[in-house]
Amino acid sequence: MKIQGKLFIWLAVFILAIAVIYGVWSKEAAGTTALFMAFGLSIMIGFYLAFTAKRIDAGAQDNKEADVADDAGELGFFSPYSWWPLALGVGGALAFMGIVFGWWLMYFSTPIIVLGLFGWVFEYYRGETQNQ
Repeated sequence: MKIQGKLFIWLAVFILAIAVIYGVWSKEAAGTTALFMAFGLSIMIGFYLAFTAKRIDAGAQDNKEADVADDAGELGFFSPYSWWPLALGVGGALAFMGIVFGWWLMYFSTPIIVLGLFGWVFEYYRGETQNQ
C-alpha cells in the first residue's frame, strides 16, 4: 500500500503543476477550479494510503522480490445477485435529471435512492427465515 500512496502524492504534485500552468495560461475559472479540486482529492487519497500503510503489515506489492502468487487470496465478499445497485442507479439518474428538468423530480428520486441504499447495506441482515 506504500507504493499506492506515493503514486497518488506524485499525481497530486503533477495535477497541481498543471492547475497552475492552466490557470495562468487560460485565465479560465471553471477548469482551473476543477484541477485544484482534483489536486485536493489526490492529495487526500495519497496521504490516507500513506498513513494506512504505516499501520498495517507490508503487502506483496511493497516487496520488490515478490511473485504474483504471493498476493493471491480472498479479496472480500461481493454480492453476486444484488439488484440494489440498479435502484441506486435509477434514483441517481432521476436526481441528475431533476437538476436539468426541475427540482420537483427530486421528490421522486430521493425515496428511490434511500430505499436502494438501505436495501443494499442491509441486504444480508434480514435473518435466517428470509433467505429460504
